[in-house]
Parts: sequence; structure tokens; C-alpha cells
Amino acid sequence: MSAKSTSWIRSVIHAILAVGILFVGVKVFGVLVSMRKPPVRMVREIAAPLVNAQTVTIEDLQMRVKGFGTVQPKVEVSVASQVAGVVVRCHPNFVNGGILPAGEASVEIDPRDYKLAVENALSLVATAQVRVDQETAEAAVARQEWNQLHPGEEPSSPLVVREPQIRQARASLQAAEAQLAKAKLDLERTSLCLPYPVRIAQKNVDLGQYVTPGQTIATVYSTEKAEIVIPLEDRELAWFDIPPATVNGNGAESSFLETGGKPSGSEAEVLVDFAGTIHRWKGTVVRTQGRIDPVSRMVRVVVEVKDPFVPSDGRPPLVPGMFVEVSILGKSANHIARIPRYAVHNGRQVWVVAHDLLEIREVQVLRFDEGSAYVSKGLTHGDIVITSPLDTVTDRMKIRVELDKTQTAKGGNAL
Repeated sequence: MSAKSTSWIRSVIHAILAVGILFVGVKVFGVLVSMRKPPVRMVREIAAPLVNAQTVTIEDLQMRVKGFGTVQPKVEVSVASQVAGVVVRCHPNFVNGGILPAGEASVEIDPRDYKLAVENALSLVATAQVRVDQETAEAAVARQEWNQLHPGEEPSSPLVVREPQIRQARASLQAAEAQLAKAKLDLERTSLCLPYPVRIAQKNVDLGQYVTPGQTIATVYSTEKAEIVIPLEDRELAWFDIPPATVNGNGAESSFLETGGKPSGSEAEVLVDFAGTIHRWKGTVVRTQGRIDPVSRMVRVVVEVKDPFVPSDGRPPLVPGMFVEVSILGKSANHIARIPRYAVHNGRQVWVVAHDLLEIREVQVLRFDEGSAYVSKGLTHGDIVITSPLDTVTDRMKIRVELDKTQTAKGGNAL
């Protein structure tokens, strides 16, 4: 055979082998495909969101209105001398922070000059009284002589019976008596005292110092009452009682209590965290101040505390400058559901659990405070309110609920 024939036969054999291998591969692939089991279809279940919730309790509540303020004295005055002289005595408690009882002299000015003035005025009164007696006697003699010389006739002039002289003598006596009263008053003013107990805020004189009329001796404030001014929003005023303001005899506004009326302001509790302990005082709402703050638009409510310096169970005095919390006992509201403030959405919606579904419910909120919302309509006793935040919410969406049994619907400002 020729080389050309051999090459051709070899090419044919290679082609036959390639086709055979390809055929066998196709057959094997077909068998394998026919033997393969179909994949199992897996349906993944999307888990519902897990939320926290609490059970609603319908109850009658007494509202509390909370605020913060600084203690300030109800009465604070600058005590000034009305006479001049050297300070010869100071009360032992006449120091910064000292307490002086009512009616006790804080400072005494040298009274000797004023005692001499009283003695001098007494002599002037005695002299004037002698002159009155003399003129009265001379007038009686003059009238007797006139009657002897002109029986049955009235004197032709008051000078005849010395009536002008008597009036002049009596006027001199009155002037002398006024001078005596002034001398006694100046003598009394050498002893400086106040009609109510005070605490010394700042003393300005000391023993041996010369003082002049009008010079400030000390700045003091009364220890009988203290006041706390609390800024509140005007809507909070509807929840407690404020006594009506009146006008006193000086034309100034005063509280109803100061005019002898029965107290009608709401009670309050003053709390102070001092030296790691919470101390409490009882107070009363007495008035509001005469204007609204032009910046914050808040109403300033005044709470009065009586006897802030009286010790009780180790309680410190309620001194001016203390920053305190005030809780005003307000009016009562009936059939109220108290829930966390953050559980209310858009101001009037809550999310309620209904058969593992989220229900968006419209409610009527009676009041908000710093931590709670007080719902008057839209919730019933035993409802479960969702307290967790959710990014996306649709009505009737499926949820999983974890009920917080330890959490109650307590608000910080209600009883």
C-alpha cells in the first residue's frame, strides 16, 4: 500500500474513534441525568418582629405637676439705722448666717446722748406746763377784775382775759411734748430689732463702728416662710388650684392667704437631695407672678413653705439658693390609662396587640408629663400596648410579643 492510502485509513479510524467516544459520553450523560433526583423546594418563613408590651390598667389617678426652682426668702430687707452713734453692743448671733429671734436687738447704738435729749425735753415740757398754769391763773384774775369793773358785760377784747396768751402757752406745751416724744423715739431707735425672726445674710457694721442715719446695718431675711418660683407651661395650670390674687391696702398684689382667707391653693411637696439624702418639706401654691416670661413663655408659680428652718429628723434648713424639685398634688382624673409617653405615636396613636397582630388605634390623651401619657379614651382594661419602637409599621401586621410583667404603667407625676 502506498503512503497516501495509509494516511487516509488512519484519518478515518481517528474520526470513527472520536465519534464513538462522543456517542458514549452522550449516552452516559443521559443516564446520569435520568438518575438525578429533583431538588427539594425549601420555603423560608420570615420571622415576625419581637416587641415588648405591657398590660393596660384603668384607674383613678391624682395628677402631680413637677417643676424645679431655687429657694428664695419671702421677706428680705436691708436694716438701716435711723439715728447716728457708735455701736456699743452686738447680739451674739449678729454674724453672717446667724439667726435672731423676733424682738431682740441685733445692734445697740450708744444711747447716752439720746437719754440726755429726753431729759432736756422733759424740762421743756415742765417749763411749758408752768407757763400754761400761769397764763390760766392770770386769765382767771383778769376776768374777775373785769366782772368787778363791768358787771354783766362781756370783755371787749380776748386780750382782756388773756385768751391769746393761753393759746400760745398751750401751743408751746404741745411743741415741747412733741419734742419729748421725738427724743424718746430716737432713744428707742438706738436699739435695732425686727418684729419677726430673721437670719443674717450680710452684716455691714461691727462693735465700735460709727453709723449715720440711713446707713445699712445688715441684710436679713425672715425665717418664717420661704418661696420657690417654678416655671411651668400654661397648660399645666389646669391641673392644680391657685388661690385668687387680691390687692392689699398699698395697692400691691398679695396672695389670698395674706389677706386672712382660707387656703385654697394645692398642696406641694418640696424635695432636696442634700448630702446624699432626700429631704422633704410641705408647701402650698400661693400665687403666680404678675407676668409671663417673654422668652420661654412659661408661667411662674410660687410655692410657699412655712418654717423652713425648723429641724425635723435631721433635716437641714431650707436655705435660700437651694435648687429643689417641687411636686404639686393636682386634681384627680377618673378612668385613666397610664402608659409610657414613648408608646404614643403621632400624638394620638398607640399600637395594641390583637391576636398576635399589631393594631394601630386612635386614642385621646388627656395629659402628657415627662415620662407618661394619660389616656382617657381608646383603651380598655387589659389591653396590651406595644412599647418597643419599630421602623416600619402596618396595621394588622404579624408580631411576636414579650410581655413585661414587671413594668407597670406608672408615671412620674401621678399618684
